[in-house]
Amino acid sequence: DPEDHECSETHMSVLWYAGQLAITYYDTEDCSVYFMPDIPDNEDLKLLHKVIGEVNPQCIVTSAKQDQNIAKFLTNLTATAGDKDIGKPEIVLFPNIDFGLDVSKQRILSRQFPFIPSHMTATEKILYLSSIIPFESPLMIRALGGLLKFLDRRRVGVELEESTIAVPILAFKKFVLSDIVNMDQDTYCVLQIFKSDIHPSVYKLSSGLKEGFSLYGILNRCRCKWGEKLLRLWLTRPTRNLTELNKRLDVIHFFLLAQNHETVLTLQGCLKNIKNVPLILKRMTMSHTKVSDWQALYKTVYSAVCLRDTCRSLPNTIELFQTISRVFTDDLHYIASLISKVVDFEGSISENRFTVRPNVDPTIDEKKRKLMGLSDFLTEVARKELETLDNHIPSCCVIYIPLIGFLLSIPRLPTMVEKSDFEIEGLDFMFLSEDKLHYRSARTKELDSLLGDLHCEIRDQETLIMHQLQTKILEKSEVLNSVIEYTAHLDVLLALSVMARENAYCRPRFTHRHGFHIKDGRHPLMELCAKTFVANPVNSGEATRRIKIITGPNSSGKSVYLKQVGLIVFMALIGSYVPAAEAEIGVIDGIYTRIHSRESVSVGLSTFMIDLNQVAKAVNNATERSLVLIDEFGKGTNTLDGLSLLAAVLRYWISQGTQCPQVFVSTNFHSLMQLELLPDTPLLEYLTMETHQDGDELIFFYQIKQGMSTVSHAANIAALEVSELIRNGKAIKRIDHPSKGDRMEKCKSVVEKFLHLDLDDPHVDLEEFMRKEVLPSAASVL
Repeated sequence: DPEDHECSETHMSVLWYAGQLAITYYDTEDCSVYFMPDIPDNEDLKLLHKVIGEVNPQCIVTSAKQDQNIAKFLTNLTATAGDKDIGKPEIVLFPNIDFGLDVSKQRILSRQFPFIPSHMTATEKILYLSSIIPFESPLMIRALGGLLKFLDRRRVGVELEESTIAVPILAFKKFVLSDIVNMDQDTYCVLQIFKSDIHPSVYKLSSGLKEGFSLYGILNRCRCKWGEKLLRLWLTRPTRNLTELNKRLDVIHFFLLAQNHETVLTLQGCLKNIKNVPLILKRMTMSHTKVSDWQALYKTVYSAVCLRDTCRSLPNTIELFQTISRVFTDDLHYIASLISKVVDFEGSISENRFTVRPNVDPTIDEKKRKLMGLSDFLTEVARKELETLDNHIPSCCVIYIPLIGFLLSIPRLPTMVEKSDFEIEGLDFMFLSEDKLHYRSARTKELDSLLGDLHCEIRDQETLIMHQLQTKILEKSEVLNSVIEYTAHLDVLLALSVMARENAYCRPRFTHRHGFHIKDGRHPLMELCAKTFVANPVNSGEATRRIKIITGPNSSGKSVYLKQVGLIVFMALIGSYVPAAEAEIGVIDGIYTRIHSRESVSVGLSTFMIDLNQVAKAVNNATERSLVLIDEFGKGTNTLDGLSLLAAVLRYWISQGTQCPQVFVSTNFHSLMQLELLPDTPLLEYLTMETHQDGDELIFFYQIKQGMSTVSHAANIAALEVSELIRNGKAIKRIDHPSKGDRMEKCKSVVEKFLHLDLDDPHVDLEEFMRKEVLPSAASVL
């Protein structure tokens, strides 16, 4: 099955020199080489860290002669990566000569790529490669040369194949990280954009994880594997490129129109048949193609033609439809026609091998006709053979065995006991099988010379035709790579439109001003698992209300509100509709959070130190175009220190004036307002979650409003939590344990009382002493 999951690996080549960074990597899943043209990167190598975090390479290849900055970076990466989500890559050092510019160019130009037509001359090949590989980026060319050297030395993916089979490279693809919104792994975790759960199936324990309840999980309505992969890529690369975002939103808007519902169903039906083409092409390069691969490729090509024809009937004003109509060329018809004319699918399935249709090769047709008429012909030959045999042999038949040829088969007689009894004059004994004696006769030898080994000859010639067909298809693989790329785009946007229709999402409007204006915003995950969800607005101005202080009791919805703001902004930055009635999103270059502490013994930091690091990252990196979400910062240490730290951070951002980021802070430090630790400025806005005290009962409205809470309602919250424990049948843990000193004093008191007892006195009741003194004290101490 071409959809069989193959373990995907990526191998990266990196060079950094004089402030320029070059990256190339090979992905075994689609057998493609990805390259990033030379791009500036500072000595802190933040861009390189971002790429490594996204690509998650198993190996990083670089030159042994390198700058100390990248050497230190790679040393720290291998030392710390084991504690992080990106894993621990292997660092491979090659001599600097392997990264030489001339050597690398020669290595690229001399390599045989299956997507380059074999009839091209050397000059034409250079021109063709220069159209897809930027040879004007010398550092990238050197990195690519080192990567090719590594692939050939490690023989990635073809370790068990013959040495003549090279590592398959089916395409060169460019990737860029410009206009990417900055988000770290903590932000992805707390906003629950991805979430891995242990797979419940015992058969999939080896693969380990499945996607849990996450933003990716609910948005993933994709119909093909490559759509899922692209959706994950978009989620890891939120962009501030408004042109690209509006292109995506235009497509979703078109799919949401009621009159286009039939078109959506047609496109989804075609997308279901887009199979794992890169895996099929990889098998073709290694001549491992199976019957199911040919079926899957034919289905894919036929569905791609259907997608193209459908897109040609859609408005040309939408760029994606126009692109699909253009790049899905007639090469698809050519491939589909070749496969349908050559491959005999019924015969291939019945024989479980590649077979050719009639009228493709006259030689094969003639041999198949001979093979089909062989039964009657051999019956006639056997009748003539029987006439020449002794009368005591009752019957015989002539059979054909592939690789052995034609044989005369005679039943074993009772008199034939020893091997010497098998000898018959004029016949050469071959073997005994199932009480049948097999011989070669003059006629069977003549048949071997006239007809030959028909089965093997037919199979060999059909295999030759299969290789020719594979070569023709590989030469047209460029259009197949385009099919995978653009059907993935179409699939993702269809999935986002389905989610938008089902949950009444709205199209976000982008503005070059700073700030957000969201009407009736909702948390995309929480609204799916809550019986009723209360929508809340978000209004953050350009010169006012840039910093919001949110107060309210625990469980009133502060954290949900913060995450809701982050998720709505994030969804807009991937080009999706958002859960709100209206949404206007300003320019964003990064999202920073301090919401949940990700504790880790391996990093050797306390919970509070991790909190400090998260806030420090926001303070050091957030600009006036950034969004910062902080929840309960300062509660990990004593109240005075926590309050001071929070006030200092907020005062720092207030001092920046209109250059401060958009900040949302939830806190239970009511002293922040009561002691007036923050200056009175239009940049600040105080919000609270609305509640109502009905006697002893505290009622939550989960509605944001202006103002501030001055009461924590701690007793009510504690009562709610205790009642929740009782309702769920869970134990209520005591928090009023006596101190160690008090317990020691009780123990001493019991011991002194025991020592004052006169054990010789018959009136002393030890059982009563144990019941009244020892047992109560023991219960309180333990």
